[in-house]
Amino acid sequence: MNNSSTNQSNVSRSGLQDMWNAFMVEGAKFSVNDIPMCPTTTSKTPSKLISFDDAKAIHKREMQRGNRDYKVDGFVHFFIDDQKFDGKRSSIWLFPEKSLEMLKHFSGIIAPDFSTYADFPEPLKKWNYYRMCAFGYWAGMQGIPVISNCRWGTEETWSYCFDGNPSNSMLAIGVVASGIRYLENRPLFEQGLFKMVEQLHPHTIIVYGSANYACFDELKKQGIKVISYPSKTSLAFAERRANE
Repeated sequence: MNNSSTNQSNVSRSGLQDMWNAFMVEGAKFSVNDIPMCPTTTSKTPSKLISFDDAKAIHKREMQRGNRDYKVDGFVHFFIDDQKFDGKRSSIWLFPEKSLEMLKHFSGIIAPDFSTYADFPEPLKKWNYYRMCAFGYWAGMQGIPVISNCRWGTEETWSYCFDGNPSNSMLAIGVVASGIRYLENRPLFEQGLFKMVEQLHPHTIIVYGSANYACFDELKKQGIKVISYPSKTSLAFAERRANE
């Protein structure tokens, strides 16, 4: 990691506490923007995606049953409201070991999707992107299969938001809260998507939400494999229609 006070970077003082989860990035490689690299550590595409809050419910049920060695064939994703995985009592950042105990029962995870909304202050966007890559890297080092999550915002984020993702690999993106459904927002999403492809050259893109848009058709023509997984909302809607 870059450090202007290089003569003090390795100094340890008694009584220090790790307030910033520095342990998560031990051994990590960093970009010029000090973003830790979060490699995709699996070649397996998920059989299904399970939201973090649903995974918590599954874990609680199995623990109540005394089934401490249960396994679930599915990757846990974090394309949900931040408060559900980064709240005061539920934060994977504040209680990472507790989260790890749950996540190890699943096939793998997509690196966390901490929000980087356009109206966030720029330092907060960078901090959330840093946390996304740091947690993903750490989970991979603990033996959990990880698919690197790629999240971009408005154009000023492009200078750092692809730093932590691997090149020529499998990546994941979420479209549910991207605004792509609205025509006025679609160009910004598409510009970021094409910029990501230009910089990272992914061979596979895991999409949480619908990929029925022209931009994804264009990527398929380029030979990129695009695999979409329906959102929880769309699954519930389909089930409701089927029962009518």
